[in-house]
Amino acid sequence: MPDFLHELRHHPGLVAGVDEAGRGPLAGPVVAAAVILRREDCPEGLNDSKQLSAARRAVLEGEIKARALCWGLGVASVEEIDSINILWATMLAMTRAVEALTHDCAHVLVDGNRCPQWRWASTAVVEGDAKCLSIAAASILAKEARDRMMVEAAAAHPHYGWESNKGYGSPKHLAALREHGPTPLHRRSFAPVAQLSWL
Repeated sequence: MPDFLHELRHHPGLVAGVDEAGRGPLAGPVVAAAVILRREDCPEGLNDSKQLSAARRAVLEGEIKARALCWGLGVASVEEIDSINILWATMLAMTRAVEALTHDCAHVLVDGNRCPQWRWASTAVVEGDAKCLSIAAASILAKEARDRMMVEAAAAHPHYGWESNKGYGSPKHLAALREHGPTPLHRRSFAPVAQLSWL
Protein backbone atom coordinates (compact mmCIF):
# COMPACT_ATOMS: atom_id res chain seq x y z
CA MET A 1 0.00 0.00 0.00
CA PRO A 2 1.16 3.57 -0.59
CA ASP A 3 2.75 5.50 2.27
CA PHE A 4 4.51 8.81 2.96
CA LEU A 5 8.06 7.43 2.86
CA HIS A 6 8.84 8.90 -0.55
CA GLU A 7 7.61 12.34 0.49
CA LEU A 8 9.63 12.25 3.71
CA ARG A 9 12.72 10.93 1.96
CA HIS A 10 12.85 13.58 -0.73
CA HIS A 11 12.18 16.83 1.09
CA PRO A 12 10.96 18.14 4.44
CA GLY A 13 8.98 20.88 2.67
CA LEU A 14 5.90 20.63 0.50
CA VAL A 15 5.97 17.65 -1.86
CA ALA A 16 3.49 17.18 -4.70
CA GLY A 17 2.53 13.89 -6.27
CA VAL A 18 1.69 13.82 -9.99
CA ASP A 19 0.02 11.19 -12.16
CA GLU A 20 -1.89 11.06 -15.43
CA ALA A 21 -4.85 9.27 -16.93
CA GLY A 22 -5.43 8.56 -20.58
CA ARG A 23 -2.15 7.77 -22.27
CA GLY A 24 -3.50 4.68 -24.00
CA PRO A 25 -7.00 5.50 -25.29
CA LEU A 26 -7.82 6.15 -28.92
CA ALA A 27 -9.95 9.18 -28.10
CA GLY A 28 -10.04 12.08 -25.70
CA PRO A 29 -7.42 14.18 -23.93
CA VAL A 30 -4.73 13.11 -21.51
CA VAL A 31 -5.36 14.48 -18.01
CA ALA A 32 -2.85 14.91 -15.19
CA ALA A 33 -3.36 15.80 -11.55
CA ALA A 34 -1.01 17.17 -8.91
CA VAL A 35 -1.75 16.89 -5.19
CA ILE A 36 -0.04 18.18 -2.05
CA LEU A 37 -1.48 16.20 0.84
CA ARG A 38 -1.62 17.30 4.46
CA ARG A 39 0.37 14.60 6.21
CA GLU A 40 -1.65 15.09 9.38
CA ASP A 41 -4.99 14.81 7.54
CA CYS A 42 -4.69 12.24 4.77
CA PRO A 43 -7.76 10.35 3.52
CA GLU A 44 -7.68 6.65 4.37
CA GLY A 45 -7.59 4.03 1.64
CA LEU A 46 -5.63 5.93 -1.00
CA ASN A 47 -4.29 3.58 -3.65
CA ASP A 48 -3.57 3.28 -7.36
CA SER A 49 -6.84 4.33 -9.00
CA LYS A 50 -6.85 1.13 -11.06
CA GLN A 51 -7.09 -0.89 -7.84
CA LEU A 52 -10.21 0.92 -6.62
CA SER A 53 -13.85 0.52 -7.56
CA ALA A 54 -15.58 3.41 -9.27
CA ALA A 55 -17.68 4.02 -6.17
CA ARG A 56 -14.64 4.11 -3.91
CA ARG A 57 -12.75 6.43 -6.28
CA ALA A 58 -15.68 8.85 -6.26
CA VAL A 59 -15.68 8.98 -2.46
CA LEU A 60 -11.93 9.43 -2.27
CA GLU A 61 -11.97 12.15 -4.93
CA GLY A 62 -14.22 14.23 -2.71
CA GLU A 63 -12.08 13.59 0.36
CA ILE A 64 -8.86 14.47 -1.46
CA LYS A 65 -10.28 17.75 -2.77
CA ALA A 66 -11.63 18.66 0.67
CA ARG A 67 -8.62 17.67 2.77
CA ALA A 68 -5.51 18.15 0.61
CA LEU A 69 -3.48 21.33 1.03
CA CYS A 70 -4.07 21.92 -2.67
CA TRP A 71 -4.60 20.10 -5.94
CA GLY A 72 -4.49 20.97 -9.62
CA LEU A 73 -5.48 19.49 -12.96
CA GLY A 74 -3.74 19.77 -16.32
CA VAL A 75 -5.10 18.72 -19.70
CA ALA A 76 -3.44 18.16 -23.07
CA SER A 77 -5.88 18.13 -25.95
CA VAL A 78 -6.26 15.62 -28.76
CA GLU A 79 -4.74 18.21 -31.10
CA GLU A 80 -1.69 18.52 -28.86
CA ILE A 81 -1.36 14.73 -28.62
CA ASP A 82 -1.39 14.42 -32.40
CA SER A 83 1.01 17.35 -32.80
CA ILE A 84 3.73 16.54 -30.27
CA ASN A 85 2.97 12.82 -29.54
CA ILE A 86 1.47 11.26 -26.45
CA LEU A 87 4.67 11.25 -24.37
CA TRP A 88 5.26 14.99 -24.65
CA ALA A 89 1.56 15.73 -24.35
CA THR A 90 1.58 13.80 -21.08
CA MET A 91 4.54 15.85 -19.86
CA LEU A 92 2.69 19.01 -20.86
CA ALA A 93 -0.43 17.96 -18.93
CA MET A 94 1.70 17.19 -15.86
CA THR A 95 3.38 20.59 -16.06
CA ARG A 96 0.01 22.31 -16.28
CA ALA A 97 -1.23 20.33 -13.27
CA VAL A 98 1.69 21.47 -11.09
CA GLU A 99 1.31 25.03 -12.37
CA ALA A 100 -2.33 24.90 -11.23
CA LEU A 101 -1.37 24.28 -7.59
CA THR A 102 -2.06 27.22 -5.30
CA HIS A 103 1.04 26.45 -3.19
CA ASP A 104 4.53 26.13 -4.59
CA CYS A 105 6.25 22.85 -3.80
CA ALA A 106 9.83 22.01 -2.95
CA HIS A 107 9.78 18.68 -4.77
CA VAL A 108 7.56 16.77 -7.18
CA LEU A 109 7.14 13.00 -7.24
CA VAL A 110 6.07 11.79 -10.70
CA ASP A 111 4.57 8.42 -11.49
CA GLY A 112 6.64 6.58 -14.09
CA ASN A 113 10.25 6.51 -15.22
CA ARG A 114 10.83 10.09 -16.33
CA CYS A 115 9.98 13.63 -15.31
CA PRO A 116 8.99 16.61 -17.43
CA GLN A 117 11.57 19.28 -18.15
CA TRP A 118 10.41 21.90 -15.68
CA ARG A 119 11.63 24.22 -12.95
CA TRP A 120 10.82 21.95 -10.00
CA ALA A 121 13.17 19.45 -8.41
CA SER A 122 11.55 16.09 -9.10
CA THR A 123 11.89 12.35 -8.88
CA ALA A 124 10.30 9.69 -11.07
CA VAL A 125 8.83 6.79 -9.11
CA VAL A 126 8.09 3.63 -11.10
CA GLU A 127 4.66 2.32 -10.05
CA GLY A 128 4.45 5.37 -7.84
CA ASP A 129 0.66 5.23 -7.66
CA ALA A 130 1.00 2.00 -5.68
CA LYS A 131 3.87 3.27 -3.48
CA CYS A 132 3.38 6.96 -2.76
CA LEU A 133 0.28 8.49 -1.19
CA SER A 134 0.55 11.80 -3.03
CA ILE A 135 0.84 10.06 -6.40
CA ALA A 136 -2.03 7.71 -5.50
CA ALA A 137 -4.19 10.75 -4.72
CA ALA A 138 -3.21 12.33 -8.04
CA SER A 139 -4.05 9.13 -9.91
CA ILE A 140 -7.57 9.20 -8.45
CA LEU A 141 -8.20 12.85 -9.35
CA ALA A 142 -6.82 12.43 -12.87
CA LYS A 143 -8.88 9.33 -13.62
CA GLU A 144 -12.10 10.73 -12.20
CA ALA A 145 -11.70 13.98 -14.12
CA ARG A 146 -10.95 12.24 -17.41
CA ASP A 147 -13.72 9.67 -16.98
CA ARG A 148 -16.24 12.50 -16.56
CA MET A 149 -14.95 14.17 -19.72
CA MET A 150 -15.45 10.98 -21.70
CA VAL A 151 -18.95 10.35 -20.31
CA GLU A 152 -19.90 13.88 -21.34
CA ALA A 153 -18.35 13.37 -24.78
CA ALA A 154 -20.32 10.15 -25.20
CA ALA A 155 -23.55 12.14 -25.27
CA ALA A 156 -22.39 13.92 -28.43
CA HIS A 157 -20.84 10.79 -29.97
CA PRO A 158 -23.08 7.92 -28.82
CA HIS A 159 -21.84 5.16 -31.15
CA TYR A 160 -18.44 4.54 -29.52
CA GLY A 161 -19.34 3.45 -25.99
CA TRP A 162 -17.17 6.08 -24.32
CA GLU A 163 -19.43 6.11 -21.27
CA SER A 164 -18.07 2.64 -20.48
CA ASN A 165 -14.75 2.25 -22.36
CA LYS A 166 -13.61 5.87 -21.74
CA GLY A 167 -12.03 6.01 -25.19
CA TYR A 168 -9.99 2.82 -24.97
CA GLY A 169 -10.01 0.42 -27.90
CA SER A 170 -12.79 -1.92 -26.79
CA PRO A 171 -14.48 -4.17 -29.38
CA LYS A 172 -17.51 -1.85 -29.46
CA HIS A 173 -15.30 1.20 -29.94
CA LEU A 174 -13.29 -0.41 -32.74
CA ALA A 175 -16.43 -1.64 -34.48
CA ALA A 176 -17.93 1.85 -34.33
CA LEU A 177 -14.73 3.32 -35.72
CA ARG A 178 -14.94 1.00 -38.70
CA GLU A 179 -18.62 1.79 -39.26
CA HIS A 180 -18.76 5.52 -38.48
CA GLY A 181 -15.16 6.67 -38.83
CA PRO A 182 -13.21 8.92 -36.45
CA THR A 183 -14.63 11.92 -34.62
CA PRO A 184 -12.78 15.16 -33.80
CA LEU A 185 -11.98 13.60 -30.42
CA HIS A 186 -10.10 10.66 -31.92
CA ARG A 187 -6.32 10.65 -31.84
CA ARG A 188 -5.44 10.43 -35.51
CA SER A 189 -1.79 9.74 -34.74
CA PHE A 190 -2.76 6.43 -33.08
CA ALA A 191 -2.56 3.47 -35.45
CA PRO A 192 -6.14 2.10 -35.16
CA VAL A 193 -7.48 5.56 -36.00
CA ALA A 194 -4.85 6.42 -38.61
CA GLN A 195 -5.66 3.25 -40.49
CA LEU A 196 -9.25 4.46 -40.85
CA SER A 197 -8.43 8.09 -41.65
CA TRP A 198 -9.57 7.58 -45.24
CA LEU A 199 -13.18 7.19 -44.06
